[in-house]
Amino acid sequence: MTDTALSQTAPALSQREMTVRGFILGALITIVFTASNIYLGLKIGLTVASSIPAAVISMSVLRAMGGSTILENNMVQTQASAAGTLSCVFVSLPCMIMIGYWQHFPYLETTLITLAGGMTGVLFTVPLRRAMVTNSDLPYPEGVAAAEILKAGSESGSPESLRALLTGGILSALVTFATGGLRLLADGAALTATWGGAVFRASTGFSLALLGAGYLVGIAGGLAMLIGTLIAWDVAVPILSVRLPNPGHLAAGDFATQLWTHKVRFLGAGTIAISAIWTLALLARPVAAGIRDMMHAHGSDGEDGRMRDLTPRTLLLLTGLCLAILFVLFVAFQYPFAHGGAIVTAALAAVAFCALFGFLVAAACGYMAGIVGSSSSPLSGIAIIAIVLVASFMLVLEPLGVLPTAMSANGRHLAVAFALYILSAIVASSAISNDNLQDLKTGQLVGASPWRQQVALLVGCVSGAIVIPPVLELLYQAYGFVGAMPHAGMNPDHALPAPQPALLTTIAIGIFQHQLDWTMILIGIALGVVLIVADLGLRRIGGALPPLAVGIGLYLPPAVSVTLAIGAIIGWACARGARQAEGGVATMLASGFIVGESLTGVLLAGVAGATGRDDTLAILSPDTTTLPSVLGFLVFAAICAWFGHRIRRA
Repeated sequence: MTDTALSQTAPALSQREMTVRGFILGALITIVFTASNIYLGLKIGLTVASSIPAAVISMSVLRAMGGSTILENNMVQTQASAAGTLSCVFVSLPCMIMIGYWQHFPYLETTLITLAGGMTGVLFTVPLRRAMVTNSDLPYPEGVAAAEILKAGSESGSPESLRALLTGGILSALVTFATGGLRLLADGAALTATWGGAVFRASTGFSLALLGAGYLVGIAGGLAMLIGTLIAWDVAVPILSVRLPNPGHLAAGDFATQLWTHKVRFLGAGTIAISAIWTLALLARPVAAGIRDMMHAHGSDGEDGRMRDLTPRTLLLLTGLCLAILFVLFVAFQYPFAHGGAIVTAALAAVAFCALFGFLVAAACGYMAGIVGSSSSPLSGIAIIAIVLVASFMLVLEPLGVLPTAMSANGRHLAVAFALYILSAIVASSAISNDNLQDLKTGQLVGASPWRQQVALLVGCVSGAIVIPPVLELLYQAYGFVGAMPHAGMNPDHALPAPQPALLTTIAIGIFQHQLDWTMILIGIALGVVLIVADLGLRRIGGALPPLAVGIGLYLPPAVSVTLAIGAIIGWACARGARQAEGGVATMLASGFIVGESLTGVLLAGVAGATGRDDTLAILSPDTTTLPSVLGFLVFAAICAWFGHRIRRA
């Protein structure tokens, strides 16, 4: 860090950073975001970003209490965002209910697997901070947005930046309420066409949060995601629609969506997998350098809290503790069904897998958050890759006698359950690592102490792990999951769909019973190799095509990828390729778009959770589709034009 940078952050160190009231406020915010994210995740498969809303709530509450600082606000949002992100275990833990292994969510087991997995996500990313945050040019769009919000809300924030943030936030909140609450505006539009039996589908979303995130992502990442979407919907889906039958006689649009869900997303998972491995290979040298710097920093007196991480000794002790907790959990999981040394060796193998794969995933997820932000990172894709590798790993160990014989009995039911249990630890770790580096980027921009942020992230894991089990149990007992109802006589129409757990359960059973179609995954890997070669060629002439971003575009719904690309293209075209200066009006407007939608999304989730319906506030009949689509498009187009005009003025 330069002397100028040190002098700019020096005053911040005199401000109070970690406070008791901050930890208490972070824990209270945790309850809100954990409950809303788990409900949304089980209902529609998506969650709302928690960093930015947590920052806004923290600023409001602490300012009312008096004496708040930007660093104290940053610590609150760091803790709350970690806990809110940990709720992504909704992807895996309900699988245990769906396969009939659990009849409810046991509190101690659920808490400990979430806690240990989440804390490893924090610990694995500490050695990555220097390579992927301090010495990296990754945009971290949501991390930058959170930092701009904290700066605008501080006493030194400029009035113009604050007005831009409020303008974007209010506008986005109104649009989100009209869309998700009143149902007056559609949230996207799609056009389906057929030609010679092939089905083509083009679609986009009208989300202002994604529009703002796309602006912050930049043109390279935005175009790469758009290319991924075009490959998925204008190449893969048309080819598959010609080659595969349509036994359900679905409409063309529904058939295309089914093909993408059950086939093309696996193509994206394969591309993400090989691209992540390549990314890790590229990061190997800077990560090693970062680890050396971290070791030297703690061995010298030349570095203060501005750059210091948790000490290596602390990292080793906490990592050892988390892995020991996982080992005990894995042994206890098998104990009712098997005895002897086999359960110990199986538990050791599972812990070793979590440690090795967890570190690799931490780097991959941190890189993805650096490209598109944590809320748009395809954690479901990582979960798919993880369950494929866990199940394949267990099948390799089975003939070697490492696993108990009970794993092979009864259609390998215990093996499926054990694989999904291991997956829960990996999902918790990957979710936190996806959020951790983004929070550290925010901290870097506001002058926070890295080691204090890492403590706040660990505290967030504890508070999140305590809250998650009762929320899962409450939702399960109140609604049930599709195909798994807790009580007789419950209305299945009100059951939570839980799309990701259903998919992961199907994949796990398919692998253990040798029924999984590997074709699309292998094609995705081959496509990833081609993209890596193309990216290397483009970088020689000053261009770029991030293969991981293309894989994300393949995997994510087109409404997400296309809207992000629109924001990136508007920013590039209107600024003629130049990025806005930090704290610029356009950046604050984009951040406001994310804030308004995130906060309103949390409020609407609370209404849905309280009433048991997601259309409580709707003023139009569900059968009315044309008017919302037209209005939604017109409003979105008008805001895009206005946003572009503001960028040009800036």
